[in-house]
Amino acid sequence: MEAGGVSALVVAVDGPSGSGKSSVSREVARRLGLAYLDTGAMYRAATWWCLHTGVALDDRAAVAQAVRDLPLDQGVDPDAPHVVVDGTPVDDAIRETRISAAVSAVATNLDVRDELRRWQRAAIAEQADASSFSHGRGIVAEGRDITTVVAPDADVRVLLTASEEARLARRARDVHGSDDAASVDATRDQVLRRDADDSTVVQFHVAADGVVTVDSSDLDFEQTVAAVLAVVEQVGGQRA
Repeated sequence: MEAGGVSALVVAVDGPSGSGKSSVSREVARRLGLAYLDTGAMYRAATWWCLHTGVALDDRAAVAQAVRDLPLDQGVDPDAPHVVVDGTPVDDAIRETRISAAVSAVATNLDVRDELRRWQRAAIAEQADASSFSHGRGIVAEGRDITTVVAPDADVRVLLTASEEARLARRARDVHGSDDAASVDATRDQVLRRDADDSTVVQFHVAADGVVTVDSSDLDFEQTVAAVLAVVEQVGGQRA
């Protein structure tokens, strides 16, 4: 993308649950001075809105209409991202277990995906403008199908993955503050079922052509961020 003669960098990060794509993408955006788009938060916000307004999640047409009318305000500042629905801050609410357990019903609705992909593409394109949050520098966007469907022409495309064991341990620490056996078991269904459900409508386990795989199974957070930044630097050198 071009903004007043300056090329806006688009970094797309895909991957399964627990791979660390949200926290890593946010930190990469912060260090590069780019905007940050958490597309998963859009699906969670849509799920919260449907539950809040009493829309039955098995009524696919009603869910799709609710999402088309979704009064969403989502920030792109990696230092202070926010998700507000109809004036209500829902940053914490959309991370609750009840949302995690229900979000696949919304995320696998193809009409919903079409609508939110449109929003996502618009949010990405906006950062090419000099008057945007990033002042035209660009954006790091992460989510299930960013590298293949939403932004297949992104400058940098990364599949951030990890072993099932590592992903379950990370999610357990995020949700329960511990990765002991009980905590891992408590998150197993949430993580694996979500991946299984979402894989019926999008591929995020195997890198598509041109997508660089970063396996974080044996990496800590800082090492993973460094690995993604190295991919960006390599591609950036090719763009220069």
